[in-house]
Amino acid sequence: MAEQTEIQNAWTEIAPEYDEFVTPANVAIAEVALQRAGISPAMRMLDVAAGSGALSLPAARAGAEVLGTDISPAMVDRLEARAREEGLTTLEVRIMDGHDLALEDDTFDIAGSQFGVMLFPGLQQGLSELARVTRPGGRVLLVTMGPPSEIEFLGLFLEAVESVVPGFTGLPMDPPPLPFQVSDPAALREKLADAGLADICVETANHRLEFESGTQMWDWVTASNPIGAEMVTDLTAEQMAAAQMALDDRLRERSGERGPAVVNNTVNIAIGTK
Repeated sequence: MAEQTEIQNAWTEIAPEYDEFVTPANVAIAEVALQRAGISPAMRMLDVAAGSGALSLPAARAGAEVLGTDISPAMVDRLEARAREEGLTTLEVRIMDGHDLALEDDTFDIAGSQFGVMLFPGLQQGLSELARVTRPGGRVLLVTMGPPSEIEFLGLFLEAVESVVPGFTGLPMDPPPLPFQVSDPAALREKLADAGLADICVETANHRLEFESGTQMWDWVTASNPIGAEMVTDLTAEQMAAAQMALDDRLRERSGERGPAVVNNTVNIAIGTK
């Protein structure tokens, strides 16, 4: 219980920045994933670890009846506000721990999670819960980060910090941190099979991000999940400012000073059938 409270508090702390910087940038890849999963009007869909709605909102816009859940009350509040602003009456929200969904078996046509369940300490339990609440013949949809070497935003970010903070260790990779625990498509496929799913398809897609400045990218990375925020907690204000300037230089070089810099990132889109 203490661990879950700590997780809840960590997400609540970054909720305002996540909603401002991360959710809008993650909608486009959600639309790709939903299309591959076969979203259609009147389907019942569950979004676990929904944040403030990058997956829930486009599903509701497509006409699905969506339940968006998250462990953080602040995230749920922001998702509810976004739904209200758009007049999305088929989108319901609830506070819920994805490790233990307070939902009936065999309920949803699609049960999904984008960059959410991949972060669960009990990832297999989270996947099993997604499968449990999916109706027979329904689909489980998971969007996860690909291999760290194919995540350009992480490479640029770490490189910029390392250039101004000697000895900065970044993310330890042995074992992989939670965002990358199923970055290998084969590992992701195995986890879905262990959850009892069949006809599993794991494909990659490009998660294209655009950044106008180093500060904007810094805000995006440090708000993307508690691990991103934790990476830089020991830096001084001066070090953070210098790292943002170094990041700005790298983005300007990439864009040729012509508009935003494009940063490409490989993600896995996995679909399994119950």
